Amino acid sequence: MEHRLLGRSGTSVSVQTLGTMTFGKESDEAASHEIITAFVEGGGNMLDTADVYSRGTSEEIIGRWLAEHPTEAEQVVIATKGRASMGEGPNDVGLSRRHLRRALDASLRRLGVDHIDLYQMHAWDALTPLEETLGFLAEAVAAGKISYYGFSNYLGWQLTKAVHLAQQHGWPAPVTLQPQYNLLVRDIEHEIVPASLDAGIGLLPWSPLAGGWLSGKYERDVPPTGATRLGENPQRGMEAWEKRNADERTWTTLDAVREIAEAHDATPSQVALAWLAAQPAVTSVIIGARTLDQLRDNMAAADLQLSSEELARLTEISAPQLDDYPYGPAGIRQRHRGLVQGQ
Repeated sequence: MEHRLLGRSGTSVSVQTLGTMTFGKESDEAASHEIITAFVEGGGNMLDTADVYSRGTSEEIIGRWLAEHPTEAEQVVIATKGRASMGEGPNDVGLSRRHLRRALDASLRRLGVDHIDLYQMHAWDALTPLEETLGFLAEAVAAGKISYYGFSNYLGWQLTKAVHLAQQHGWPAPVTLQPQYNLLVRDIEHEIVPASLDAGIGLLPWSPLAGGWLSGKYERDVPPTGATRLGENPQRGMEAWEKRNADERTWTTLDAVREIAEAHDATPSQVALAWLAAQPAVTSVIIGARTLDQLRDNMAAADLQLSSEELARLTEISAPQLDDYPYGPAGIRQRHRGLVQGQ
């Protein structure tokens, strides 16, 4: 499996990261350990979790796997997150120095390690001064508790502000950002991708298959049922399905994905993942799996080479329709003036 540098750092990570949100919830410990083992044996070396996943159980499951596989554990890059509420008190949530100190120490205990490779802020905290959060993270790096830090679900201006504050104070800079990103959800290309490229931030996209839509499991005008994320949650699932089903871009994109998949003797999931891995600033795509079959199907995308024409076709067909300034054609031409001959 291809490896890339983790943002502007010297650490190398696989082009796919194993997401473990389902560990302890949809996958029991035995199944979770089988999935981790298969991922590592297949060339993957980065695991992503969070303290809030199954209220700490995901971290504990990973910790026990690391203890049982000490040789492999030496090569695994561990990423986790803090911010979410893990208690009943008013200070048991957020990005304050007080909460993060406790959250980080608790994650270290659950994972059974003395340091975490990538510690991520799970979401923006409007109440805590950003300087307080960044100051704590600089202290954690200096203490050897974390190697790097990053963010999840931050906006472009929030990311840029953090980068400049870190530079101003002489603190270590963030190296990654986890955004939602896939062929059907491309809003981050307006501000977040340019901000990431400017700062040398590596993107770790989550929901790369758009909640299963890009796997090809859903059909036009056929409500989801059975063992699918939408089918298992009828009320919420139906609302999401109706919205996506009514969007013609969904079906034109899926048609193109299926055609390209057939040409490569691949699955729609593999094509969608291969497109995402080829996008600017993307370091590693976070894949999830309930079963070993799902994992192996997704991991096969790492070896799928789409042509430049296929990548361009998918990019064009799935592009959001924006006509207004500044994100529409006029704004694009203005920002790119002088970069493209004749503009």
